[in-house]
Amino acid sequence: MNKLKISILSFASVVLASIGSAFGQQPLQLTLDQALEIALSESNTIKIADMTIEKSGYAKKGSYASLYPNISASGSYQRTLLKQVMVMDMGGNPMEIKVGRDNNISAAASASMPLINAQLWESLKLSGMDVEMTVEQARSSKISLIKQVKQSFYAVLLAKESLNVMTQVYDNAQKNYEKTEQRALVGKASEVERLRAQVNVMNAEPNVSSAENAVLLATWQLKAVMGIDLETDVEVVGKISDYTDYMLAPYVVKDDLSGNSSLAQLELQGRMLESTIRMQKKQYIPTLAASINYNYSAMGDDELRWFPSSTAALSLSVPIFDGFAKHNNIMQSKKTKDMLDLQREDAERNLRIGIRNYNDQMALCIKNYQAANATVEIAQKSYEITEKMYEVGKATLVELNDAQLALEQAQLTQAQAIYNFMVAKANLDEMLGKE
Repeated sequence: MNKLKISILSFASVVLASIGSAFGQQPLQLTLDQALEIALSESNTIKIADMTIEKSGYAKKGSYASLYPNISASGSYQRTLLKQVMVMDMGGNPMEIKVGRDNNISAAASASMPLINAQLWESLKLSGMDVEMTVEQARSSKISLIKQVKQSFYAVLLAKESLNVMTQVYDNAQKNYEKTEQRALVGKASEVERLRAQVNVMNAEPNVSSAENAVLLATWQLKAVMGIDLETDVEVVGKISDYTDYMLAPYVVKDDLSGNSSLAQLELQGRMLESTIRMQKKQYIPTLAASINYNYSAMGDDELRWFPSSTAALSLSVPIFDGFAKHNNIMQSKKTKDMLDLQREDAERNLRIGIRNYNDQMALCIKNYQAANATVEIAQKSYEITEKMYEVGKATLVELNDAQLALEQAQLTQAQAIYNFMVAKANLDEMLGKE
């Protein structure tokens, strides 16, 4: 019921946002939680996963049909156009006799069902495991989608931060150009300085346009991952710096892989192979089936006479020798199971290496952020001091540009460190199987 409510609310928010955009209203304000909710209800990945689970459920129900009686009915009508003629020798004189009747009608009903079939019973267990595998694959798709939405959301925030920095650089360049032009009018700045300041403004404009385009593309990517119309007008709420406290919060390194979907699927594959081996071994067990038939037929020219008949039978099948086919199939399945065990061992080893790698990346991002944070403070003070010195003629435009470049790089490094941390954390959550 809660999932249905989320789906309805998410769909309604998207529809209302589209209608509002058409009438010039404000775009949809999108937080990370809202993006995840909409993606989990509107994404085609989730819809396909749900349909696959439903399909597997039908397949499982279909496999149980083998336990029920198989009942069928048939009927036929035959009209004799030209009767067969038999010639018999009657006292030395040939006699022609027409055989058959003009009308032949028959109706039959039959029913059969297995009484003892160990291989069939084991195959039903295997069908149930197929459903479990489908559910686990659907969970894997959901976890992967959550990671993609998070990373796309963080990419939008990073692009917005980059746009803010580039806009600030452009504003500072424009302001410095105006100051330089005023100083040049009173003879306190050379024509070279004025031209250099003008070039700085012109160089900053393409960077702003590029940053704006990056925000647009990142937003489109987010909408594509969420599964909503690309023309839907959305505005991502928040800043990349909002996740600073989350990044600096103490966390414990965990290597619990019990929730990892890849290992869970390998475990299910192992159980399915074990069931397959048991099913193949049970091919040595005799099978017993029961059947019953009822027939009702009539033959005649002008008047039909009906004759019923019925049979019941037990069919016992005992395997004796098949050229060692069953034995070889069993040995092949056992080797496949041994190979799967080795694959699972390697997969678990690589996953633990991956966990360690992501934790190291996150620790490095924290160090980079702390270093960049201190650099931003110093670079901001340096720029402010250099700007004042430039206003009074004690600093050159080159020195002011260098101070602004250092501040720009520090701010971008700071934002990039937060983004890298959150992306690594999203990858780690996917690896640990967190939903």
